[in-house]
Amino acid sequence: MDFTITEDQATLTQGVRDYLTGVHAPELLRALDASDSRRSADVWQGLVQMGLPGLLIPEAQGGLGLSLLDAVLIAAELGRAGVAEPLAETALVAAPLLAKAGGQEALLAAIAGGDAKVALQHPVNPWVADLGGASHVLSVRDGTLLLAGHGGDAEQLDSVDPLRRLYVPIEAAGTAVGSADALLDHAALIAAAQLVGVADAMLGQATEYAKNRSQFGQPIGSFQAVKHHLATAVVKIEFAKPVIQRAAVALAEGSASAPVHVSHAKLAATDAAWAMSETAIQTHGAMGYTYEVDLHFWMKRAWALSGAWGDRAFHLARIDAAVLGGALPIGPGHSFA
Repeated sequence: MDFTITEDQATLTQGVRDYLTGVHAPELLRALDASDSRRSADVWQGLVQMGLPGLLIPEAQGGLGLSLLDAVLIAAELGRAGVAEPLAETALVAAPLLAKAGGQEALLAAIAGGDAKVALQHPVNPWVADLGGASHVLSVRDGTLLLAGHGGDAEQLDSVDPLRRLYVPIEAAGTAVGSADALLDHAALIAAAQLVGVADAMLGQATEYAKNRSQFGQPIGSFQAVKHHLATAVVKIEFAKPVIQRAAVALAEGSASAPVHVSHAKLAATDAAWAMSETAIQTHGAMGYTYEVDLHFWMKRAWALSGAWGDRAFHLARIDAAVLGGALPIGPGHSFA
């Protein structure tokens, strides 16, 4: 499988990164953290003007018609920038599921235009992100994925990540648009991609701090102990990226092994983000625990996303069941199947 990023994908990713770097800096995260709503209409409108809600929506409904592989690249950029708006849930998870279901052209057009937001509700999560501001909700009942309109009322919960708005799940009847497994796999994949972006952001912050913080008359980044910790985290991050891309391709192709590839991706991304969190806090020392250092925004996002859409134990159990149960043959003869 060729994991080379195409020129178009590289251009798109860099454009999104440059845009988010300019408008979604740590200063914005602090402003959102200090606000009551934790959301900004201006930020959302900027994302809409960039065309991001329509990434995976067919061109006939006003979208860009891109692929799930493109989606994971953009999801990583959302994680890198610490984007708080529910763009990933609506644009990168709900939109492709609704497009595949068919008959949702009007809603897809509304999503592409930024006029509709879809919350995702699944039994694997005891909460629903951004249900309070959603116009629609995708929920699961008896293994079936249902789409329903939503008025916006919901009971809010606390989150370890102050920029994530979580709500108590609701009872929502609706129209069948797919399977519960499809929602879980898509959402877990996008969460994994965001985790890698979060880890990359923490790596950049830790590296920069190591270059500027001096001890014993030289930057701490020159010490072998610091170098080795950062290098170990980098390996985990880089090894997670192709695993995520493989899962995206398998899921897009409808491969029977896609669920186990998604679980592998979520595991690899979770481990990379946790390793980078620990390394970043060690690199920063006691300063890393303070609110004055921006690192905590990404650390809390890593903790939150690690438990979202199946925690480590959940996805490890899925892999174990596939391998030990024979659904995913292993060994040299199956390495490149």
